[in-house]
Amino acid sequence: MSGTPITGESSNSKVAAVFATTTAARDAAREVVAALSLDAGQVKVITPSEPHPGRKLEPESRGIWHTIVLAHIKLGIVGAVLGLVAFAIAYAMGIRYVTSSPVATALVLLFFGTVAGLFMGGLVSLRPDHDRYVLAAREAMDHGRTTVVVHAFTAAQADQAADLLRGQGGEVTSTL
Repeated sequence: MSGTPITGESSNSKVAAVFATTTAARDAAREVVAALSLDAGQVKVITPSEPHPGRKLEPESRGIWHTIVLAHIKLGIVGAVLGLVAFAIAYAMGIRYVTSSPVATALVLLFFGTVAGLFMGGLVSLRPDHDRYVLAAREAMDHGRTTVVVHAFTAAQADQAADLLRGQGGEVTSTL
């Protein structure tokens, strides 16, 4: 399975459902695997005594490095192109400074467009949408509760998993 064009992870959609007991969480995990025909590796149960919850929450450490590289390269290029498009528009509009110094203007807009794209690549790499998801699981552990984590390959699969887990009594949090 391949990730989105900007990321290198195969599972960009993640769902966490917190349950009061480990038994309820394990039952819900089995139900999700069976109902959605997921691989067992896509559904993890994180108990309060889990020694390495990060491995179950974000198992794709290699994919994260690919995300960092891909996001910066692709969005840097998009930013550069947008900078050149901005130059072309300004030049076509006949803006005096642009027409009198086209090379300098093109280089400046190319530079700032590229930097803006690289900043966007950094934002994508930080994965701010994962904060709520990770915090929900960590807070559950702190309060002696168990979390079921689903690493969905599509947004539709994540939505179906969230609905099933809610139906089983879980408090659901997901990434975007």
